[in-house]
Amino acid sequence: MCADTPETTADTPDYKSTLNLPKTDFPMRAGLPKREPEWLTRWEQIGVYDRLREKTGRTPFTLHDGPPYANGHLHIGHALNKTIKDMIVRSHQMMGHDARYVPGWDCHGLPIEWKIEEQYRAKGKNKDEVPVVDFRQECRRFAEGWVDIQREEFKRLGITGNWADPYLTMNFHAERVIAEEFMKFLMNGTLYQGSKPVMWSPVEKTALAEAEVEYHDKESPTIWVKFKVVGTGDATLDDAYVVIWTTTPWTMPSNKAVVYGAEISYGLYEITGRPEECWVSIGDRYLLADNLAADVLSRARLDDTMYRRLCDVTPDDLAKISLTHPFHGAEGGMGEWDDIRDFRAAPFVTDTEGTGFVHCAPSHGMEEYELYRDLGMLEQVITYNVMDDGSFRESLPFFGGKMILKPNGKEGDANSAVIAKLVEVGGLLARGKIKHSYPHSWRSKAPIIYRNTPQWFAAIDKPAGGNDTHGTTIRERALTSIDQLVKFTPQSGRNRLYSMIESRPDWVLSRQRAWGVPLTCFVKKGALPTDPDYLLRDDAVNARITEAFEAEGADVWYAPGAKERFIGTAADAAAYEQVFDVLDVWFDSGSTHAFVLRDRADGTEDGIADVYMEGTDQHRGWFHSSLLEACGTLGRAPYRNVVTHGFTLDAKGNKMSKSVGNTIVPEKIVQQYGADILRLWVAQTDYTADQRIGDEILKGTADSYRRLRNTMRFLLGSLGDFREEDRIAPADMPELERWVLHRLSELDEVVRTGYRAFDFQATFQAVFNFATVELSAFYFDIRKDALYCDGDTLRAKSARTVLDLLFHRLTSWLAPILVFTMEEVWLERFPGDTSSIHLTDFPETPSDWRDPALAAKWAKVRQARRVVTAALELQRVEKVIGASLEAAPVVHVDDAETLAALKSVAFEDVCITSDLSLTADPAPDEAFRMPDIPGIGVVFEMAEGEKCQRCWKILPDVNTHAHAGVCARCDDALS
Repeated sequence: MCADTPETTADTPDYKSTLNLPKTDFPMRAGLPKREPEWLTRWEQIGVYDRLREKTGRTPFTLHDGPPYANGHLHIGHALNKTIKDMIVRSHQMMGHDARYVPGWDCHGLPIEWKIEEQYRAKGKNKDEVPVVDFRQECRRFAEGWVDIQREEFKRLGITGNWADPYLTMNFHAERVIAEEFMKFLMNGTLYQGSKPVMWSPVEKTALAEAEVEYHDKESPTIWVKFKVVGTGDATLDDAYVVIWTTTPWTMPSNKAVVYGAEISYGLYEITGRPEECWVSIGDRYLLADNLAADVLSRARLDDTMYRRLCDVTPDDLAKISLTHPFHGAEGGMGEWDDIRDFRAAPFVTDTEGTGFVHCAPSHGMEEYELYRDLGMLEQVITYNVMDDGSFRESLPFFGGKMILKPNGKEGDANSAVIAKLVEVGGLLARGKIKHSYPHSWRSKAPIIYRNTPQWFAAIDKPAGGNDTHGTTIRERALTSIDQLVKFTPQSGRNRLYSMIESRPDWVLSRQRAWGVPLTCFVKKGALPTDPDYLLRDDAVNARITEAFEAEGADVWYAPGAKERFIGTAADAAAYEQVFDVLDVWFDSGSTHAFVLRDRADGTEDGIADVYMEGTDQHRGWFHSSLLEACGTLGRAPYRNVVTHGFTLDAKGNKMSKSVGNTIVPEKIVQQYGADILRLWVAQTDYTADQRIGDEILKGTADSYRRLRNTMRFLLGSLGDFREEDRIAPADMPELERWVLHRLSELDEVVRTGYRAFDFQATFQAVFNFATVELSAFYFDIRKDALYCDGDTLRAKSARTVLDLLFHRLTSWLAPILVFTMEEVWLERFPGDTSSIHLTDFPETPSDWRDPALAAKWAKVRQARRVVTAALELQRVEKVIGASLEAAPVVHVDDAETLAALKSVAFEDVCITSDLSLTADPAPDEAFRMPDIPGIGVVFEMAEGEKCQRCWKILPDVNTHAHAGVCARCDDALS
């Protein structure tokens, strides 16, 4: 050691203050629940959404909001839905679009009306005794209150949008346009009044759409009923019985026919014995499908020794059969059921359950209705036995006033009365109970029925007029739109919607309710619905209605003298009746494209949205009704993309239910974790399927958040003294930095592709893995030494330049997901009164950053590094070393290309060792190897020399320089 070289003593200076350690006030503890509202206030103060709209020359991108009902606090499904929408809007804005988002609410219809009725019932108040306009005003006030509440709850989740001017289906202009859209159906001839079975809620006294129905298990009585064969002239068949099976005994009084299957094998079965208690007699003969005979007769308590098969019953035999109703000739029946029942083949009859024969009450079954409609026999088979409250008409013999359901939705006395009467007249073969999936109203939760009522329909197979580019009928246009004009995410949504449209019946537009947009039409008194002049079609009348709605709202329809006012001189008002049914609420929301996309300044030029995004249940709801409505008026689908998310389940995969107690409320998550954690959960899930959420899942999400926050904290700390004049051009950077730029180039493509495809899970996962694995665990790990200990070197400047480029990309790429955190990160570095990450775009990434050859080389370097770090980890576990800088391993490399790559990159720095030797010599037996990385062996050696008191590397030259206790690199930095 030279005499003039200072020796290491206790007086060796503390060099910590000379290191360029990270400096930042950015805390690791986020405190999101407390701090997020501050950013919300700030965004409102600086007008972020409006300032984005001021950016000119950008291609518009519009996500049209499917309106939630304004009738309660948000649930987790709302949070998932709105967060996905927000990510779509924000990401497209940051990719250079003018991404508009107008939130909206569904304000009419049964969900809100039902809430007011509940309030009335609690007060002992009768809705029917309240003036209709007063009742409607209460519904309006109720909806207004919940719009305000939900708006604040949505904003708290970080959802951006035009919250100051949302759309409401109850706004006067909206009501005007909904009426206008309805009148297009009136004028183009697709509107008609018909009487057919529709889904009907006796509790709510209204027709329901498919989207207003949910299915629950229900126990129903099931009966096997005997119809006597008459008039065949065949002694074997006459006085035999055709047996039917039904789970709705209350439909028996409305029976008008029995149908059979043309291809089914039938037999005639004779009773030869009987148990003591049963409803059969020896000698009875029954027509049954052969495949079902044994099951049916066993229900009558007969074993196979108590009956025999007499003969086949051929199609010719069936063709000559006539039947009588079980109540035929019953005393007191007043002839109600004395007509002969129709008997014929039908395509929907099977021999997989029941008896092989189907009882037909076309007033209460769609298949039977369509069968007799196509036969032109509806007048003979339609009945009006069931009233709107689910009771039998008072004049119906035996059953007048009996209730199918009680007002509380429980089983009424109709089924039991019908069964008792069947027993009395000898019409019952057997009875039982069945538990099956049955439709219920999603609002009242009560079972529904199919009931024939006069309703207003939109015909979907009639020419609809207007733009015929994509077909002449609503169905043709809808199917063409699905096939040619709309992209579905996931693709399975296409198949689901297509099959629904392909097979759906005409659209029931009318509801017998009070709160909604009325069917603005008039019908001629005394005319039949089939008469050409039944409906008043007059442009001047329509114009008066729409002008009044625009100025006064739809309540004006109910004002005294409304009929005379609107008809004016177009016709004799006294000759017409005003229709007071209201439109199906799905027509309201299905029309939103017209008053939001078409009419608003922040709508679209062609009235078509780039995206509709809702839950998978909306294939039968909003996607469906919007498609039908637009195809009837616009001539095509109102959307270019349909994105669908699944349902949110609890942690065990169970459906959430208040009664079960497993619901998770967004507000609670926000209070405990913060909205960004909820948003991150959304981004990490495959939203196209059902998702799970629970405490443990959210804890895992919070852990991912902390790892990401740590990455951002390192960037902030390391960029505290970055100066623009220190920026290094990529061509002058070391290979490691150029490799990072290559990865940024690759990732930029992944991020943009993912966001355009609405694939947030893949997008976030790619960014997260890059940030936590390739950056924190690799690049940052390696470059900490240069950032902390180098002086004003090219390597340190290059690293800080890359960190700056990383900062801008990571903050912007993650901003659509972690809206609050990325704003915090941005403001930590760029404070200012008007500064916001959400006013920036994704930075453009130069194409010359891409370097596949360099990436291939560094793939080899990283593989070799894995072997070295694994070998050193063993030494650390065995406490041979405490840190990797105490090692100087010998690395044996078989492959010459790999060896050359490692020799060219300062591999000891890559492995964070003080020294490292590379050799092509074969690895000795004791060398550490990894099975999945052949050709590389590592022999552990301790580093030689002294520990540098500044960078902690162990090197031979430490304490041989001007500054005591340091290595040459640190001595230069200190100088």
